Amino acid sequence: MIHISDIKVEGFEGPYNFLSNFSEYGFEFRGIYYPTNEHFFQAMKTLDLNKRKYISNLDSPGEAKKIGRQVKLRDDWDDGLKHDVMKKGLYEKFTQNPELTQRLLDTGDAYLEETNFWGDDYWGNATNTDKEGKNHLGKHLMDLRIHLQAREEFAGTQERSA
Repeated sequence: MIHISDIKVEGFEGPYNFLSNFSEYGFEFRGIYYPTNEHFFQAMKTLDLNKRKYISNLDSPGEAKKIGRQVKLRDDWDDGLKHDVMKKGLYEKFTQNPELTQRLLDTGDAYLEETNFWGDDYWGNATNTDKEGKNHLGKHLMDLRIHLQAREEFAGTQERSA
């Protein structure tokens, strides 16, 4: 059974900004460099390679989000693919930036909640609504942390047995 502690990270700001999709820790995926996970997520909404490249080159994650809202969504986007894309982007961001791997691991077993004031109760938990948010981003980050912890433990086991 997975245990999440009573410690809670609320909001991905300040020392926890690195958890945000808007944080500027880029990564490469299939030959395209994405300066943030937000750029990646928005670009993956389309199958048009030229639009993906265009989105990847936008100056800010806010611009990428704006353009991503305007693209024709791929047919399978809402059939769970958006979660697979988010998980893939997080994996690439954290594994291609090793300092982020350690920072995520350093959150221990804290509950990670993308608390926000802009009304996103799907990927986070909006403070300006009465309903509890789904916090999918926080949950995906905690799942990734568990994966990375297991990888670290396995690597340590391999070193000891060598």
